[in-house]
Amino acid sequence: MPLTNVQIRPGFNKQVTATGAEGQWTDGDFVRFRYSLPEKIGGWQQITGQTLVGAAREQLVWADLDGRKYAAIGTHKALIIYYEGAFYDITPLDTALTSCTFDTTDTSATVTVNKTSHNLLAGDLFTFTSVTPPVGAGYVADDFETNTFEVISVPDADTFTVTMASAATATTSASGSATVNPYIKPGPVDQTYGYGWGTDTWGSDEWGEGSSVSNVILDPASWSLDHFGQKLIATIKNGKTFEWDPLSVTTGALSIRATAVSGAPTRSVMSIVSERDRHLILLGTQTTIGGANPQDKMFIRFSDQEDISDYTPTSINTAGTFRLDSGVKIVGAAKAKDYILILTDTSAYVMQFVGTPFTFSIRQVGSNCGAIGQHAIKYVNGAVWWMGQAGGFFVYDGTVKAVPCLVEDFVFTNKGGNLGINYNSGEIVYAGLNHLYSEINWFYPKSGSEKVDRVVSYNYEENVWTTGSMDRTSWFDATLYDNPYATKFNSSGTPTFPTIQGVTNVNGASTYYAHEVGNNEVDSTGAKTAIPAFIQSGDFNLGEGEVFISMRRFVPDFKLITGDAQITINLRDYPADGAVSSPLGPFTVNSSTDKIDTRARSRFASLKIANTSTDQNWRFGTFRADVQPDGMRG
Repeated sequence: MPLTNVQIRPGFNKQVTATGAEGQWTDGDFVRFRYSLPEKIGGWQQITGQTLVGAAREQLVWADLDGRKYAAIGTHKALIIYYEGAFYDITPLDTALTSCTFDTTDTSATVTVNKTSHNLLAGDLFTFTSVTPPVGAGYVADDFETNTFEVISVPDADTFTVTMASAATATTSASGSATVNPYIKPGPVDQTYGYGWGTDTWGSDEWGEGSSVSNVILDPASWSLDHFGQKLIATIKNGKTFEWDPLSVTTGALSIRATAVSGAPTRSVMSIVSERDRHLILLGTQTTIGGANPQDKMFIRFSDQEDISDYTPTSINTAGTFRLDSGVKIVGAAKAKDYILILTDTSAYVMQFVGTPFTFSIRQVGSNCGAIGQHAIKYVNGAVWWMGQAGGFFVYDGTVKAVPCLVEDFVFTNKGGNLGINYNSGEIVYAGLNHLYSEINWFYPKSGSEKVDRVVSYNYEENVWTTGSMDRTSWFDATLYDNPYATKFNSSGTPTFPTIQGVTNVNGASTYYAHEVGNNEVDSTGAKTAIPAFIQSGDFNLGEGEVFISMRRFVPDFKLITGDAQITINLRDYPADGAVSSPLGPFTVNSSTDKIDTRARSRFASLKIANTSTDQNWRFGTFRADVQPDGMRG
């Protein structure tokens, strides 16, 4: 019999049943499409041997005027610089707590720090300065001042405990003195509910009692990172804006912490730099600057041109304000070719520099198209793409459009056992551009998870969608560095950077990876782990109507194969039947495999290509099979 060529179109289609997806791919993991052919994605390698404290929520790669390259990474606990193969801690410090004293217990490494109304929580980070060690306890000032510390426990509002590197040699009470310098708090690791005054209905609890339920959602910690020329600008979501100068400005920059921008609002959803005209724009910010003044999450402030410290509009500067009116809050924004696209929870606006006397024009360009999260927005090739607040994908290329998506139900529907996105954790969705392969990757948490554990990818050149299990909390495209850089969060990991005295795993740890490196996952020691890629087709019917078909052999056709790959032929007689593997399978193939003999008999068959070991790579071409009718009876 002549060989039958099975045509399978590129991209995943998860909108139909397996038997309804004839000639299409329906599932896979760690795969992409190039030139319409499916292939295993590239590997990734740990950049340094250290892991970062907390979950990374944003990163930025930029260069100073001398050409030095930096990456800034904002986690829910710290702000860190990566430079020339090493990490540097530039986390801003909060208001210092002075006149703290110590309690020690003989033979115990647990030390209690006394400070009235310290407002610290277990897991918070801080440094000690101006230390007079507790008398007779066997400690010197350097035992406290050398490293960052972690709050281990909080017995009450006036005390907290730390773990020292060695045990005390005496019991002391309220001895010594020190200043505690808390790290700034970006916020919780997860999107969560807030409890306290105003978070429940009137009369639901006794007067003075904390509420046990809440309809107030607290945003997870996040940062917006940008550069104003060579200066790093870092804004904590719903918090302050900070600046940091690189080495071309200050030779000791890597040992200097970021500081608050003078004159800037102290509570903003995010910041973004309008590079063409050099304004710093604060979105969702304060109508009255400073202190504990409330923020209006639809209010915009922009600085004077070339001056990030001046936000008061006058007749002789270009500072200004504007309030959007469609939506409840500004969610995020992205810089495009000559405009900034601002997305609220319901609508889209274009902000564009027009010069004096108005500085910027702001116009609404879309409704019912809000973004799901601050980092779910990405600009590429003249268009801005984003994941919608209530599901679906959108693009703005002069007009807001809904993007057709053949994996939409899988990503967004939580019915019939399908675990779509966890909408209550939508703020941690992260869109990463990989221009090397024309991909936008949206990393998201599935229903029931508060951590990123899935990805949906769109190839904007080939107009195809894929899904997978890669979990990255931040991503930066290959620009100044040759590869994309991304972070993976381990909620039970113990961080190694910065050096934290008494460190635990309460904050988790993030690993920094360079992607599209080789074919494996490689740690800092060079140890390899296989990337278990696979792709699964829908059912194809090689027979005619009710006739069973018999497949005697097939000819695998790989455009590229390194090492081995496994091919499985799955069979079913009726659409409602469960698929079973063909006899003799799965079949191992390599570059020297000419054909595979099998004994497959059914009405419907599907194809699965996979790999399981290290140093394996493949790009699949076509599938040809020797089939013939084999009667009507099963």
